[in-house]
Amino acid sequence: MNHVASRERIVIVGGGAGGLELATRLGDTLGKRGRAEVTLIDKNRTHVWKPKLHEIASGSMDMSAHEVDYLAQAHWHHFRFRIGEMTGLDRERREVRVAPYLDDEGREVTPDRVFGYDTLVLALGSLSNDFGTPGVAAHALRLESKADAERFHARMVNACIRAHAQTTPLRPEQLHVAIIGAGATGVELAAELHRTTREVVAYGLDRVDAERDIQVNLIEAADRVLPALPPRLSEATLKLLDQLGVRVHTSAQVTEVLADGVRLEDGRRLPAELIVWAAGVKAADFLKDLAGLETHRSNQIVENG
Repeated sequence: MNHVASRERIVIVGGGAGGLELATRLGDTLGKRGRAEVTLIDKNRTHVWKPKLHEIASGSMDMSAHEVDYLAQAHWHHFRFRIGEMTGLDRERREVRVAPYLDDEGREVTPDRVFGYDTLVLALGSLSNDFGTPGVAAHALRLESKADAERFHARMVNACIRAHAQTTPLRPEQLHVAIIGAGATGVELAAELHRTTREVVAYGLDRVDAERDIQVNLIEAADRVLPALPPRLSEATLKLLDQLGVRVHTSAQVTEVLADGVRLEDGRRLPAELIVWAAGVKAADFLKDLAGLETHRSNQIVENG
């Protein structure tokens, strides 16, 4: 009696740039030929390339032109997409547990589920690392997802409208933005905000003087912006930021994030209505307690071999 060999079950958790690219390539090769069953799991319905989030936050990008629908991509490229957030891993049974997916009104769309695998790829990406700095969770925004970027953009526009509507003088923190971390995300967000805030004000908010009232502070603990890149690029970027009117603070360690500003190690306090934490990276917190996997201090899984 002939038996048909079961197909390899490949499960990829995380639909960021790496996970989506891998699922697409494996689907176009192994999935299309029926040699493997490729499944991509992500907690969102769509993918936006993370380096583009600062453009969504500033309002300079048409999101629909850069958003990839996972279900459509799966259909076109011969893999399966399942929505939900990974909550557990059973390495002995080779199973991934995924939490229920709820809609915006809190109603359950999919239940708690378990997916079996023969090969598992964890492509969960990185999160910003606040290094335990007080006040970050309560008062700072992060740019880790499309929702984060949209939230920042809404707050920025509302801040401009509020300032235009009020009859009293602006408070010290009003229309001031503090961006903590002068890596690529922080630098690009600072540059984009210079343009887009002026565009927002130009739409009839004539009681706000963009040059006088709007201020962007870029704060970096290292001694230069873009510290991971060659010094010549840092110098050129600093000149551009200076021309745009962005106030750059290097060798400036943030010790506390407040409701209306940030406190620096040297005692200075920079007032700010909008605060973005864009410094440092780490892996998802739940990885450090996941199925006995060895992790680094930043929750990254230690590779063997």
